[in-house]
Amino acid sequence: MNKSKNIFQIFDPRGKILLEKRNLSNRKNTLEGLRLAILDNSKWNANKILRGSADALSKDIKFSKVNYYVKKHGFSTDAPIEMIEEIANDNDIVLTAIGDCGSCCSCCIRDAVALEDRGIPAAPIITTEFVNETKLTRVAIGMPDLRPVVIDHPVSSITSDEVLERVKIIKEQAQEVWLGQRQDI
Repeated sequence: MNKSKNIFQIFDPRGKILLEKRNLSNRKNTLEGLRLAILDNSKWNANKILRGSADALSKDIKFSKVNYYVKKHGFSTDAPIEMIEEIANDNDIVLTAIGDCGSCCSCCIRDAVALEDRGIPAAPIITTEFVNETKLTRVAIGMPDLRPVVIDHPVSSITSDEVLERVKIIKEQAQEVWLGQRQDI
């Protein structure tokens, strides 16, 4: 406080976040003939949902190849940089899952951002319970325009019929993400 002028200086304790916005990779005009990567974070039912989604997508889209990656060290860790590089070098688009809890959701989004940074359109799958966390994560790491695929929560304890219901949603929304047609959630 400056006593002679009765002027107070107020500081905002929240500070300022100075992030450079990261751009999405170029969206695809068509999915025909592309190489699809499936990045499985080893959550319960992730394999069933991802393989079911790849099969469902392959019925309508002729991919040149579908590559599966399941060697993450755990669902609450980011994919190793070597794996991210391999996916980026050997694929054109990626479907990654599953974000259905706090840490696995953040890691799923960070994996997608790492691939987007390398020019690979990524469709990360999250559940309805973690839409807000996903939005915060995307903003915090500088890629607010990344659009996730959103399926019903939970995932780990669902039946085979519920897996099929989620696969239908993924089939539709993943294509929208890769083609740049998915709206903000």
